[in-house]
Order: sequence, then structure tokens, then C-alpha cells
Amino acid sequence: MSFDPALPRYMLPIAATMAMLGLVPASVQAREDAGPEDGTVIVVTGQGLEETPAAPAYDSVVIEREALTSAASGRIEDALASVAGFQQFRRSDSRSSNPSAQGATLRALGGNATSRALVTLDGVPMSDPFFGYVPFAAIAPERLSSARITRGGGSGPFGAGALAGTIELESADAATLGGFGGSLLVNDRGETEASATLAGDLGGGFAAISGRWDRGQGFFTTPHDQRVAASARAAYDSWSVQARAVAPLGETVELQVRGLAYHDRRTLRFDGADSTSEAQDASVRLVGRGKWQFDALAYLQARNFSNVVISSTRFVPVLGQRNTPSTGLGGKFELRPPVGEAHVLRLGIDYRRSDGELFETAISAFSGNVTARRNAGGTNTDFGLFIEDDWRLGRLTLTAGARADRFAIGDGFYVERDGAGTLVRDDGFADRSGWDASFRGGALFDAGGGISLRAVAYTGLRLPTLNELYRPFVVFPVTTNANAALANEQLEGIEAGIGFDPSPDIRFSLTAFDNRVKGAIANVTLDAVTRQRQNIDAIRSRGLEAEGGLRLGAFSLDGSLAYTDAEARQAGAAFDGLRPAQTPKWSGSATIAFRPAQGWLASATLRHTGTQFEDDLESDILPAATTLDAFLRIPLDDKFSLVFRGENLTDEAIVTRNQGGSIDLGVPRTLWAGLRIGL
Repeated sequence: MSFDPALPRYMLPIAATMAMLGLVPASVQAREDAGPEDGTVIVVTGQGLEETPAAPAYDSVVIEREALTSAASGRIEDALASVAGFQQFRRSDSRSSNPSAQGATLRALGGNATSRALVTLDGVPMSDPFFGYVPFAAIAPERLSSARITRGGGSGPFGAGALAGTIELESADAATLGGFGGSLLVNDRGETEASATLAGDLGGGFAAISGRWDRGQGFFTTPHDQRVAASARAAYDSWSVQARAVAPLGETVELQVRGLAYHDRRTLRFDGADSTSEAQDASVRLVGRGKWQFDALAYLQARNFSNVVISSTRFVPVLGQRNTPSTGLGGKFELRPPVGEAHVLRLGIDYRRSDGELFETAISAFSGNVTARRNAGGTNTDFGLFIEDDWRLGRLTLTAGARADRFAIGDGFYVERDGAGTLVRDDGFADRSGWDASFRGGALFDAGGGISLRAVAYTGLRLPTLNELYRPFVVFPVTTNANAALANEQLEGIEAGIGFDPSPDIRFSLTAFDNRVKGAIANVTLDAVTRQRQNIDAIRSRGLEAEGGLRLGAFSLDGSLAYTDAEARQAGAAFDGLRPAQTPKWSGSATIAFRPAQGWLASATLRHTGTQFEDDLESDILPAATTLDAFLRIPLDDKFSLVFRGENLTDEAIVTRNQGGSIDLGVPRTLWAGLRIGL
């Protein structure tokens, strides 16, 4: 084992640790002194291949690092919410929600808590292999360089998960992170947020390791007039550690390695209603930027989840979801052969496998005795082939692509025994498999003067998750049953837009879209206390999305607004023509910022989410909510700065759940102060 003699002393323990773990250099930095003896400059980036010329034809927005790291809550999901159309199933963030409800979707195409948007970190899909939720608590904004949100359109690799669009997160390189950075903040409830990052050159590449720990007593999600002796604050305690290394393997090829581990514990509504999620993820990536460009990726994810359900009438445990181990593995290979300057051709394959099972115990609220022990699970796989070509004809760029997916849903089972161990139910479900095809294509025209016109059409698909297929759940008094017969969701969509970017200081775009998800999986009400996941005829979503930005010296204004007319369709059903659950018509965000000098930043964000409904029958309303957040950074010198943050400064009552009048609330007014080093 040997290291570059020029390696900074403080990096030696990190280098040794990463070498012992098998992690070779990974992150991103150009090293002018790292080339071979002939003087060739080798540049490592730590990212994938560059976006294709037709990428702007799709409705995409990039959130830069400063915006990611200046969210008032410090949470990545709130930073992403600056793009109108992004939403989670519920309005609560990753401190006060059940993790399994944190699915990400775009364009109001949700029907339950599962993610319909593909969220990737350094090219790796991040959704939980069993539930389909995104572990937002493990994705620290300070580790990232940017986030690209593409609404609609899907993507080439891993496109089977990109029904509503893609959210591509990129880790920052060593140059961006600096040698050492960190922060420590405390809020007016005594909660803390601590993070630290160590990064530097390692051989011809670089390495970075970062950690974050969030803990707090939380706030009461239950309104004051509904609290009982058993009501508890939404306490949380989560940590995550990420290590990355990037190393050149020749002049045009680089190796990227990343490991992520996290643990997240939360308490919701009542004492003892605890949930825990944890994971260990690893990925290896080879990127070639020579004449024949390629991107090869492999990843492995080991996840687990546990949850205790407390009776809302007797306030004792009634369900112990004690263990839900799951594994995700997969990879992709994309090749871009040299086909001439006018073309960018992408050829590739990808593979995803998700397997897992749940172990849970039902308990009588009256006797405390075990009434049932349940075990269920299965395996989903998807193998995809994709091809896409961008063709530049002067000011006109054409794009067309196709995917073929071989999916398999198998090994499904559900076993239930009573408290005495007697077998009550033993179901084995038939294996299913088949091929699905999806397509996308469109045009982008540069009209001159900063004006661009675009139009695209696309299809897509999503497999039901293991959770939707096999796991029933209870939000008392309502039971939602699983459905092992669920079919794939199918997307059909068109959109057209205009962009106006006459200078770096002015940007504006407007997009009109019409998307339809056939066979959308929704939680369908059967009676007052029972729902079931079902494929309904369709969810149709039509609307407008506007984005804009303006820079005037030290001032900037960025805004996003979405109007979505969405409805669920099922001939003869009570919900036919109604808005899907948790879907607002209007959502918007506007941020004004002031940078009077180097390192200074003062910003305020106004965010609005329109009226939503708790369920498919529009029986319980979630009122519209408008919040005001603020962020202030005051540099003390070139390394240290004071940071002040304010969440929901107007103390708006944010209703996140309304189950027949039983209400949960989102974050109240919260004030933060602390010290930041670097970053």
C-alpha cells in the first residue's frame, strides 16, 4: 500500500481507510500536475458523461449548489421543492413523516406514497427496494454540486422508474468541497444539525468523506386541542456517512467509487410510535471520455425498515413491523460511438433487481396478546435495452429514443399465523413476466435572440413495488390492503414549451403538458375503514409550468409556478373525475436573494401549496398553505461564517394529514443559528 508523497498529512488516515475498504480515489478535480510524463493533462470530473444536445428539449431545471445549501430547513427535499411540480406524498419533511410515505413525484402524477420520479445520486437509483420511498434524510445537500429535475419524458438508463420524470443529484468534487468544511447549528427547540467534510487530492484524483448528524425532540404534530397524555413530539435522530473517490485510469477513463451508510430513527404522534430505517449502499463507476465514450455503473444496496403502530384510542402498540430487509442491485452500460459531429448516439443496457420481505406482529389493543404474525415478500427485476439519437441540423435539434424492458414479478408470498402459531393463510402468487416498450422524441429550435422552442412526446412505465404488491398497512382506523395482481403503470405524454434567455442575467420558460398514466396504482376506498391498492383506468394531468430568474447586480429573483388540472378516471367509480389524493392544483415558489459582498448571502423564500385532499373521494381537506423561509450567511473571515435560518416564519398551520378530522401538522416557526466552516 502506497500513497502519493504529495498527499496532505490530514488525508493520510482517510486514504488508508479507503484503501483498506477497497475504495480507490473518487470525487472530482482537475490536476494539472497529474498527467503522464509527456505532459498530457488528465482531468477527472467525478460525474457521468455530458448531457446530450437534445436534453434542453425536455422540461428540466437545474438547482445549483448555493440554492441546495441555503434551504432554511437544511433538508434536500425542501431545496427540491423550489421547483414547482415536485412533491412528496405528504407535506411533512424527513424529520416528521413516516419514511415509507416519502415518495417523490412530479406533475401531480401520484396516487399513493410510492415514487413515480426516478431519483439518482451519481447515477445510482436511490429509491428503497421494498417500499419505493426516497431516503431524503440520508442525502445531505452540502455533499452535492447540483440537482437536475426533468419533469416528464423519462430517461434512457433506468427509464422504467422515471414515470413522472427524473431528479439527478450529483456529488460535489474535492475542489468544490475544499480541504475541510463543516457546520454546527442549533434551533430554538434545542435541536442540532452537525456536518463535516474532509476532501483532498489523492494520487491523480481525489477523495472525500463526509458525515452528518441531525437530532432533536421535534414538535407536536398533533394540534393542541387533539393531544392526549400519550401524544409525543416528532423526535428524530439520524446520521449518514458518505465516502467517495475518483481516480484516472489513463488519459480518458476515470474510476468512481462511492459508499453510503445511514441510520434514521423517528417518533410520530404517540409515545412508542417509532420507525427506523438504515442502509449500506456501494457503487462503482467507470466513465470513458475518449473517442468511444462509455459509462459503466454497478451498485448494491442493503436496506431495512421497522415501524411500531400505536392505537389512537387505547395508545398501546397494535402492530410491530419489526423487520423489513431488502436488497437492491443493478447497473448499466451506456456507449456513445463516434458517429459524426451532427449526431450523438446512445446505446445501452440496464438492470435492476429488488427483493425483500416483511416480518410483522399484530397485537390486541385490549389484551396485549399477539393476534397474528405475518411474513410477505417477493422479487422484482427489470432488464432494459435503450437507444437514443440526437441529430443537429443547424438551429434545429431532433431527438428520438426507444426502450425495451423485460420485467419479472416473482417469488411473491404472504404467510400469516395466529398468536398460537397456527397457520391461517399461506398464499403463493404466480410469477409474471413480459416485455414493455417505451419511446420518446421531439425537437428543439433555436429561434435566435435567446428564444428557443421545443416540443416532445413520450411514453414510460413503472413496475409496482414489493410494498404495493404484498404489504397491507394501517393508519387507524383505515386499513389499506395490498394487491399481488397489480399491473405495470403506463405513461403517455406530450408537451411544448418556449424559453427566453437573452443574457446570463435573464431566463424564463413556459411549458404546457398533457400526461396520462394508464393503470395508475391508487389507494381505492372500499368502505369507511378499508382501502386497497388497485390499478385504476388512468390519472390524467394537464397544466402549465413557468420558471424564471432575474439578476440585477447583487440582487436575484428566482421563481417557479405550476398549475395542474389532474383527475382520476375509473368508469362508474365514486372517485371518477375527482382529483387524486394529495394533489394540489397550484404550487409555487419564489426566492429573492441579496449578495452585498463576497461570502454574504441573505435570501427569503415564499412558497405556496394549494388545497389538497387526503383521500380519493375528496372527503377530508388539506387547506392551502403559504410559508415564508429565510437564510442569512455572514462571513467572519475567508473560512468561517455565521449562519441564521428561519423556517415557516409566519407560523402557518400546515395540515399534513386529515383522517376524518384527526389532524397532523407540519413544521411550525423554527429559528436556527450556528457556525459554518468552508462549504
